[in-house]
Amino acid sequence: MTSKRDVFSISGPIHLTSSLNWKCTHHRRSVTACLVQSVYILERDRQEHREEPEALAPPWWESFHFELNRKLVDDADSSIFGAIFEYKPPTSNLTIADAPRFVIVFRGTITKKDSLNRDLRLDWHLIQNSLHQTTRFEIAMQAVRNIVSAVGSSNIWLAGHSLGSAMASLAGRNMAKIGILLEAYLFNPPFFSAPIERIKGQKVKNGIRIANSFVTAGLSFVLQGQQESSTLEDPFVSLSSWVPNLFVNPNDHICSEYIGYFQHRKNMEDLGVGIIEKLATRNSLGDIFLRALGKESEPLHLLPSAKLILNLSPSPDFKTAHGIHQWWRPDLHLQTMTYIYS
Repeated sequence: MTSKRDVFSISGPIHLTSSLNWKCTHHRRSVTACLVQSVYILERDRQEHREEPEALAPPWWESFHFELNRKLVDDADSSIFGAIFEYKPPTSNLTIADAPRFVIVFRGTITKKDSLNRDLRLDWHLIQNSLHQTTRFEIAMQAVRNIVSAVGSSNIWLAGHSLGSAMASLAGRNMAKIGILLEAYLFNPPFFSAPIERIKGQKVKNGIRIANSFVTAGLSFVLQGQQESSTLEDPFVSLSSWVPNLFVNPNDHICSEYIGYFQHRKNMEDLGVGIIEKLATRNSLGDIFLRALGKESEPLHLLPSAKLILNLSPSPDFKTAHGIHQWWRPDLHLQTMTYIYS
């Protein structure tokens, strides 16, 4: 009879369980994605009242020698939205120096009745650039601060998927602003803007982006001139040393705009108008209008630096393109580009 825990053998990357190499970027990505998946399953275990030994979540971290240090629970609905894992390898493991000490991970939206309402409210806060004002993020941020305070920032990783990647990104940004650079794995991170990347014609896309840059830069310049002490540049520039890993599928409209966002910056430099893009890239039109109204706004999707990893493997539908499961497959066709803002 197959045990509940054997579900891992058909659900996770069993090719890694006996040959894990922390120096390998593919292994780091796959294991981190599994830890994110484990938080989804932790919440489903809770909703379906599965406890040890029936719980399905533990194999997703135990197989890689992690221990569950703490569950992160939302006070509003008692749902598990994140977890802290501590790496506890066997003494024979020779690659421990390349492994994380702790990984703090956050799940995305779950379409189950016990968590859906709260998750959708968080999604709406994300769209409005107000995720930092939610109690869920306060719990997440405090957990990150506590770990860093207790053990230092060396080998502390952040990870998340979809809404969870936004949580991890916001936590990473906050730490980067005080000079603490945490390694981050952001799977399918949301980028809310006009879906320019979905336009087929490259010339049309380029034209729209160039026009948008000039309009955004112009409005930013005007707004900056109207303020006695502008802070438009400071938050963006202060993040330039932080280089999170963004895992993006071009067929996922929730995150695909990151492709054009970073490529357009290079295109503008090639056209000799990089100075315009340097002003435009740290702002969005919605952000500008909110600032003009005196409201605080700092869109999460505007990142100065990043390592952009594209999954170019075929995706038959949106569920596949946006899912966390794609990121631990051993046969992915990946393309990696690194963008450093200066």
